[in-house]
Amino acid sequence: MPRQFFVGGNFKMNPISRAQKKIIIDELNAADLDPNTEVVIAPPSLYLLPLKDIVRNDIKVSAQNCYCKTSGAYTGEISPAQLADAGIPYVIIGHSERRTLFHETSELVAQKTKAALDGSLSVILCVGETLQEREAGKTTQVVESQLREVVTVLNESDWDRVVIAYEPVWAIGTGRVATAAQAQEVHAYIRQYLSTAVSAAVSGNTRIIYGGSVTAANCKELSTQIDVDGFLVGGASLKPEFVNIINVKRN
Repeated sequence: MPRQFFVGGNFKMNPISRAQKKIIIDELNAADLDPNTEVVIAPPSLYLLPLKDIVRNDIKVSAQNCYCKTSGAYTGEISPAQLADAGIPYVIIGHSERRTLFHETSELVAQKTKAALDGSLSVILCVGETLQEREAGKTTQVVESQLREVVTVLNESDWDRVVIAYEPVWAIGTGRVATAAQAQEVHAYIRQYLSTAVSAAVSGNTRIIYGGSVTAANCKELSTQIDVDGFLVGGASLKPEFVNIINVKRN
């Protein structure tokens, strides 16, 4: 069965007002979107519920983060149980900004992933290397080490609700983008690793998407790669061109 194309929009800490949020959602609600592409948007947590109430039904809403505990004395955190109860189906885990700015380890990312899945959420799991690691020839080593921690704590059936986002840190918000060949090489490596570490079925069924300065101008070539199953879009998800990215596979 073919893997459904997936386009996620990570709003990060944007927009800065409810008025701007409404403009973004109004544009998406009015757009002619490819029904064959799964679309998920991740606003700041403050906007999760009001956005969920106004966005069209065929666009899913995702949290940008969650903690690995159901409840407790964890000031500032949000739990998988709270997200599930609020009807939020997805959460992004392990984004490079969480790893670098907030010092989240791959072990913590794995714990969060397991907790989210156990809490009935689907997970967009982010992995990727820094520029220094790429220039040192350590891309696959880094990506595998990040995935290994997750593989260790998940059951094979858990992978049905995981989308892997390969996001080279050097391409996020920099305007630089991995070439189609570079993206395909890492995506193929991830798929091969899943085949060995988990199963051939998980390898074949898991969607692996690309993130890192994705725009309407560069998404077409990236989308033609056999192991690129979609995108996790940052800045462009706040702009009208997000619709063009969603529709990139439309004939």
